[in-house]
Amino acid sequence: MVLRLRIAVEGIVQGVGFRPFIFRLAAHHGIVGWVRNSGAGVVMEAEGDAGALAAFRSAIVSDAPPLAVIARIAIEEIAPQGDGSFVIGESGEGAGTVRVAPDGDVCPDCLRELFDPSDRRYRYPFINCTNCGPRYSLVTAVPYDRPNTTMARFPLCDACRSEYEDPMDRRFHAQPVACPDCGPTLRLVDASGAGLPGDPVDRTVELLAEGKIVAIKGLGGYHLAVDAANDAAVAELRRRKHRDEKPFAVMARDLEAVARFALVDSVEARLLAGPEHPIVLLRKRPGPILSGRVAPANGYIGTMLPYTPLHHLLLEERFAALVMTSGNLSDEPIAYRDDEAVERLSAIADAFLVHDREIRTRIDDSVIRVFRGSPLFLRRSRGYVPREVRLPVEIPPVLAVGAELKGALCLTRGDRAFPSQHIGDLKNDTTLASLAATAEHLQALLEIRPQVVAHDLHPDYLSTGYAEGIAGLPRVAVQHHHAHLASCMADNGLDGSVIGVIFDGTGLGTDGTVWGGEFLVGGYDGYRRAAHVRQVPLPGGDAAVREPYRMALAYLHDAFGADLFEQPVPWLTRVGAEERSLFLRMLERRINSPLTSSCGRLFDAVAAMVGLRSRISYEGQAAIELEGQAEECATGRAYPFALLSRQGAVEVDYRLMVRALMEDLAAKVSLPEMARAFHNTVAASVVDVCRKVRSETGLDRIVLSGGVFQNRLLCEESCRLLEAEGFRVVTHRLVPPNDGGVALGQAVIAGVAHRVPRSDKGE
Repeated sequence: MVLRLRIAVEGIVQGVGFRPFIFRLAAHHGIVGWVRNSGAGVVMEAEGDAGALAAFRSAIVSDAPPLAVIARIAIEEIAPQGDGSFVIGESGEGAGTVRVAPDGDVCPDCLRELFDPSDRRYRYPFINCTNCGPRYSLVTAVPYDRPNTTMARFPLCDACRSEYEDPMDRRFHAQPVACPDCGPTLRLVDASGAGLPGDPVDRTVELLAEGKIVAIKGLGGYHLAVDAANDAAVAELRRRKHRDEKPFAVMARDLEAVARFALVDSVEARLLAGPEHPIVLLRKRPGPILSGRVAPANGYIGTMLPYTPLHHLLLEERFAALVMTSGNLSDEPIAYRDDEAVERLSAIADAFLVHDREIRTRIDDSVIRVFRGSPLFLRRSRGYVPREVRLPVEIPPVLAVGAELKGALCLTRGDRAFPSQHIGDLKNDTTLASLAATAEHLQALLEIRPQVVAHDLHPDYLSTGYAEGIAGLPRVAVQHHHAHLASCMADNGLDGSVIGVIFDGTGLGTDGTVWGGEFLVGGYDGYRRAAHVRQVPLPGGDAAVREPYRMALAYLHDAFGADLFEQPVPWLTRVGAEERSLFLRMLERRINSPLTSSCGRLFDAVAAMVGLRSRISYEGQAAIELEGQAEECATGRAYPFALLSRQGAVEVDYRLMVRALMEDLAAKVSLPEMARAFHNTVAASVVDVCRKVRSETGLDRIVLSGGVFQNRLLCEESCRLLEAEGFRVVTHRLVPPNDGGVALGQAVIAGVAHRVPRSDKGE
């Protein structure tokens, strides 16, 4: 029996070889009809016998091209028309409204050609096809065609054009397609921009082997590279970049090379080798393969595999791994324009490996760690943007601009949200300009015209100022921790009300104090602060973030009052009489010491108390090192704590814990045991508070969000204990729990607040 189906496919299905895939699939199954791009994705009409059509329909999903992401398929049976063949038709109107694909790695077919001496693209650093290569980083406008990419300046040679126009070729309509005769070229230049002699790749390998620092242009910006096994070279990179201790990421040739210096499970291996090729945090393997300076005082190492042909050429045979850290100065976005890179990085890099394929959009590497067998984003960027997040509600178009740290924005359309790439900490005009450029570019690519702007409640954030400068649109100021709650809900497709456990470093509360250890009850349309960590002063304000010993003093003062300097914390003896008097006045009179409930600052305080870290050189350092110590001990012991009732909310009081910790210090209990007992205590307090809130509200769904829940040990222990109590616990899946996911929550809260009620007729 002959049938004809009209099939509409939505998602990332343009610019990824989807139409030629359908063409070849139809030929394989004896199907006639046509396929073309549409305003929502790809639409086709397929005619054939029932069995062949069933197999054809199934293969559309099961055998889709590597870079395709199918969001929705609609199938309608229509009357047969008796076509004589299957053809690829012209794009329909509005084809530019679909999603642009993220950047991809090098597919196996291109990789094989790259190292095949008989292939015309042998060792060509820009080899790609419809199944791989750059997309988002080079598209300049929609629709996604070659003239609307940075490849427009490279006319196709006859050989490439033949491939580009052949539906049976895997380079059919591959917009970045090129070869040595018609495509981009490499150059190696010194720090002044003058060209260096020799083959650029071979000479770069030689420089790296000599211990030199080379700035290498990638898909979305520059990396600073050194031989990761060369201790002196890594030390010099740290000196020049003024990055004393923050871990560097490394890139290794393949999984076999990674396994020599890191432990890799099956999930981590799948993430490393997937088309996105993110940085994955892996537990270090004991041994001297890489320099200890790559990730000092850290049990994990951020690792990625080569994701461009150039990376494969550089790592072909010489190095155990290369440090590949973002090419930027402190607090600035990654450099991505050639002149800018040479100017900004000339004091760091000895040479620059550049090319003439322009990067339209800067985009940093994504960072993931595996949590309970699933990926958890720490930074969502290259390989994943601009993929959508499906929302549980339909809302009007919103632009949400995020907070201050780990800046990222979010756009929405209907029941879809589109988080941007990682932009950086919004602490200067350069990063703010990057945020503004990203907002403008994404709105154009996605053809979204926002009707509402959402931003953080904090009036002094640069992102808030940017939102206030957008004329003609209503603005919604969203409390920081409410945004975290909504972000995790939206990330998991939840609606209604939940208990939100939101632990992070800083967020302005509605009472004017600094929040960060919050238990919220609510959903997108509002929340109640049901509980929080007991507030203590933040001595010196922002200085306490950089100097955890200040938070230790605050917690010790809260527990012991003026006797805080009598406690068995070794470094307290080095605090002079004048400083002691100064700190006591600050704490007792709240001089330059705003109140905070921050759980992130609690971790800092404990790290300082146990002598692990009094000052930090990068965000989260004290907590990361405390977690590392805790992972070395398996004790189930926890310290005592109390739950107090304060003004209609529960207060989590850790003074008993601080006193017990001082007893452990006096008894010389090991650092790992104290660190683990502290983690156990925080997890136990989460359960006790949630149990109390459930008894009052009947809610049993819990979302965990905020940067503190990047801590694998705390998150896993909290989940385990909560689930044992019958709670349904969800954590982040598609956006980070840190402030990189805040914009998603802001967007949904603002969108729900501005929804237009529909009548029963849907008008």
